[in-house]
Amino acid sequence: MAGAAAGPVGASVMTPGALGAAPRGAGTLSATATSIPGPSGIKVKGGALANAATGRILWSLDLNTERPIGSIVKVMTALVVIKAGDLDRTITVPKSVIAYLKSQDQPSTAGLIPGDKLTTQELLEALLLPSGCDAAYTLAEAYGPGLNAFIAKMNAEATHLGLTGTHFSNFDGMPWPSEYSTWSTPANLLTLGRYAMRYADFRAIVGQSAYALPAGDGHHAYQWQNSNPLIGTYAGATGIKTGDTKAAKNCLLFEAERGGLTLIGVTLGTPGDDIADTGPVATKVLNWGFARF
Repeated sequence: MAGAAAGPVGASVMTPGALGAAPRGAGTLSATATSIPGPSGIKVKGGALANAATGRILWSLDLNTERPIGSIVKVMTALVVIKAGDLDRTITVPKSVIAYLKSQDQPSTAGLIPGDKLTTQELLEALLLPSGCDAAYTLAEAYGPGLNAFIAKMNAEATHLGLTGTHFSNFDGMPWPSEYSTWSTPANLLTLGRYAMRYADFRAIVGQSAYALPAGDGHHAYQWQNSNPLIGTYAGATGIKTGDTKAAKNCLLFEAERGGLTLIGVTLGTPGDDIADTGPVATKVLNWGFARF
């Protein structure tokens, strides 16, 4: 469906005085539709904004509609790895990653060099900042072990979190087996994002503008920039992840804190030629939220 301006039929807004459901596990979400107009001047296919502490939905558009989400998938990839632990583990970038990247249509990479030995922590930096599909492949092979086993763990974690509108067919958000083989909803992504941001290791990575890894014993030097257009430009931005494919368009799961209030939001299907196009959209959604709640 064509991108819709936020605030029309299908969008809902919660009144400032409405009560959200009590958090449980990843945190439940609640919303009360009113006639308050939502953020204006944006075009997205779906989205939502919530109080990150309580899970209370403040605005939504097609909250429970399943859509492709691109590399936002890597939030779950990171979560599975972090929960498995042993972040000091040394992993060798496999040679098979070259063939995998060649099989995909313009994958984002961290420029990993096969044979380099990196820790899990370093690979998470490569996964979440430049959205490295090579890092996702390396981590999935190691922590599955094997790709299929790792994807099964991702779906098991989704079930554990109650993400009934989410399914993973891959570990990096690339359009395989097809553009529509992996999907989620704005509601599910807010739940996933809230849960992931409770892990200090995850939160520390996605809040950085960049990460530099000097050359060391067993690996080359790397420099990774955060693809999130809000980090370093929007006051109070704390994360979390970009995503884009031809079907998903430009997507952003984001969080920011101001004056003791933390908001988490997601926008799916933003039109444009670059992931940076999500920045002005997310800015308008956050500014709307902070001004009203």
